[in-house]
Amino acid sequence: GPLSEGDPYMTAVKNGQVGSLLNINGVKYTREIQEINMKHSRLGIPLIFGYDVIHGYRTIFPVPLGEACSWDLKLIEHSARVAAEEAAAAGQHWTFAPMVDIARDPRWGRIMEGAGEDTYLGSLIASARVRGFQGDDLADTMTIAACAKHYAAYGAAEGGRDYNTVDISRRTLIETYLPPFKACADANVATFMAAFNEINGIPASANAFLRETLKDKWQYKGMVVSDWNSINELINHGIAANKEEAALMGMRAGIDMDMMGHVYSGTLVKLIKEGKVTEQQIDDAVHRILVLKFKLGLFDDPYKYCNEEREQITLLSSSNREAAREDARHSIVLLKNEKQLLPLKKAPGKIALIGPLGDDKDDILGNWRGTGRPADAVSLLEGLEQAQIPGLKVIPVKGCDIDSEDRSHFHEAVQAAKKADLVLLVLGESAQMSGEAKSRSFLGLPGVQKELFEEIAETGKPIILVLMNGRPLAIPWEVEHAGAVLETWQLGTEAGNAITDVLFGDYNPSGKLVASFPFNTGQVPVYYNHKNTGRPARENAGYTSKYIDAPVKPLFPFGYGLSYTKFDYSNLKMDKTELSGNDSIKASVLVKNSGAYDGEEVVQLYLRDIFASVTRPVMELKGFKKIFLKKGEEKLVEFYITRKMLEFYNIDMKYTSEPGKFTVMIGTSSESYLKTNFVLKD
Repeated sequence: GPLSEGDPYMTAVKNGQVGSLLNINGVKYTREIQEINMKHSRLGIPLIFGYDVIHGYRTIFPVPLGEACSWDLKLIEHSARVAAEEAAAAGQHWTFAPMVDIARDPRWGRIMEGAGEDTYLGSLIASARVRGFQGDDLADTMTIAACAKHYAAYGAAEGGRDYNTVDISRRTLIETYLPPFKACADANVATFMAAFNEINGIPASANAFLRETLKDKWQYKGMVVSDWNSINELINHGIAANKEEAALMGMRAGIDMDMMGHVYSGTLVKLIKEGKVTEQQIDDAVHRILVLKFKLGLFDDPYKYCNEEREQITLLSSSNREAAREDARHSIVLLKNEKQLLPLKKAPGKIALIGPLGDDKDDILGNWRGTGRPADAVSLLEGLEQAQIPGLKVIPVKGCDIDSEDRSHFHEAVQAAKKADLVLLVLGESAQMSGEAKSRSFLGLPGVQKELFEEIAETGKPIILVLMNGRPLAIPWEVEHAGAVLETWQLGTEAGNAITDVLFGDYNPSGKLVASFPFNTGQVPVYYNHKNTGRPARENAGYTSKYIDAPVKPLFPFGYGLSYTKFDYSNLKMDKTELSGNDSIKASVLVKNSGAYDGEEVVQLYLRDIFASVTRPVMELKGFKKIFLKKGEEKLVEFYITRKMLEFYNIDMKYTSEPGKFTVMIGTSSESYLKTNFVLKD
């Protein structure tokens, strides 16, 4: 909302003590404050307005983890573009997205904000989101400045607990966690945000290694902001005794802007006088902030993002809603479909819509929902009603809340199931169960939802489980007892329409998981591109790297996702079996749609370096193609394997390739593929 007279921030703006403001929304308010700033402050430097625009501003798109499951870079870029257009139209200049942390631990609530567990795919999605937000020109009033966060390795927090310690090797930092940040720097992301966590004994907001990598080695010219109050928190971490020490560490770590910590403003003058901070350090930080404001066009016109008419027509426009619906359809992952239970026929009948999320308009927006409003959202019940299928009767019964012990409405749900031809069981998490400070130690369904399922299962009616959640869940019993399972994540404003499109086959689901679903919480972290051990896991073999009380494999692996049709892979061929010099190998595979529906398939290419100077992952994603095939159609899908794709950090931490034998795997997931070998020559 607005700042009122006498508000300490308003006084600070007048006194020229504020350079940026967060969480002030709408053209009316941003213009009002900018006018006060331009009229009263000594230097008349325009303010920059920032806001967490994570998966939409007013028109809400699927949570980023869900959207990443589309494997559709154009679609992902477009959703960031729509979010930028709406945010810019509402007077915003800067978003704190994309979050590009690689996350292998679904206990961590912030897994929902990123692109999952894979570094290669995560880097491509990071670049796409930066391009979407920023376009070609930051001065364009349709674009906003993006922010690569959280630099770095925040996704590796111990125990999946937010803000917690990160303790990983330098190799893991460089190989797994840094590449998406490098991709953002290469895409000219306007800003970086330092992370809350410590790494290697030093919090990111005081960590010179991170500055040396970002500003010196990568020659990054943009601006670095702290996370909310993170410089101040160096005191809690136990490395700064007071604000002065914290400020000094922040400056040395290359943090240009202190977000909400009021540490720099209170100490820097003193630190300069004492010769602890140099004027050159200050000039560099100020220069980077001013350049950002110049690039946004604010010095040409501080009010260029303040157009109320544009705000009216842009926010929640019909084309934006259509884009959100399209995005949402592509984000849905079909996890199980026994006896072709889906798609449903558009025919008369009775469906029991059971579960706490069947008629929900709030939780479907997910966390970090910008200025999205439940009133604008389409629930699944509304989506089914709007489909206007003649003779279809939907019986909605909640059954229980998302997270309570109340079983008193189970009976109504069971009665509804008995009357119906089939059950749509809509279960999952609330929007407030994932996101920042929303870590969970238990990855099953919260509350008594599983018990509700157990009672419904006893009716013997066919059950389609529709999941709504912000993270991978550990639900082996539920998957086993459902006829079909749709992972819909939290799809945003158009959720109900998109799920209905998929349920009735107007869209054939094509999503593929970007984060493995664990069998149980005790398996975590479980991810596809792990290393081998000296005793690789073998079920039914003692003394191998496995559990005695659970499988070693996840419930659903990375890259997994079914379709209403069937894709057959055959004829994996390579034009040569030896790679030398700057040559490439053409690998091809024949993919045939042998089922009854047109559909899209994500064809995935994985490589394995069999022997190397350091241990290598059992497989790594190195390419993918999303193709559309009509029923009965077949396509030859080709990949070119180059030496560059075989490079890694060797025993001396030099990025290079090593001659030897490699395996190529091309298939429909990280567990289902055709494979062959080739040799890299010197």
